[in-house]
Amino acid sequence: MTGKLVLVDTSAWILVLKRSPDAAVKATIESLLNENRVAIIPIISLELLGGVKSREEFHRLKSRLDVLHWIPLEERKWGEAARIAFELRRKGITIPYIDIIIGTAALLHNLILLHADKHFDMMTEEIPLKVESLLA
Repeated sequence: MTGKLVLVDTSAWILVLKRSPDAAVKATIESLLNENRVAIIPIISLELLGGVKSREEFHRLKSRLDVLHWIPLEERKWGEAARIAFELRRKGITIPYIDIIIGTAALLHNLILLHADKHFDMMTEEIPLKVESLLA
């Protein structure tokens, strides 16, 4: 994962934000943060911030997310996400729409998607999505 921006999915963030973080994933994300290579999109921010337990935690996490590379989700991405969802479904592959949006954003911005979610690996079988899977 050298040089390119990396879109860190919620599934990867969760592994490092929990009480007992996964040490290897934490080291990977910290390295990306130190290299200023972490990207985020609004839907991932929503998933992360919507799951916090206190206002203090909300504000602390929000301030950390605010300094990342924000990738917009303009109208054309939604249309492309719909096309990808349609094509995958026609092939018998059902992916949650939020994952379709995240994968589409990574694809259209030529980002590497760091994740721990089987749906993204399923998508790579049909579209040229670049992923780094944390699944065993």
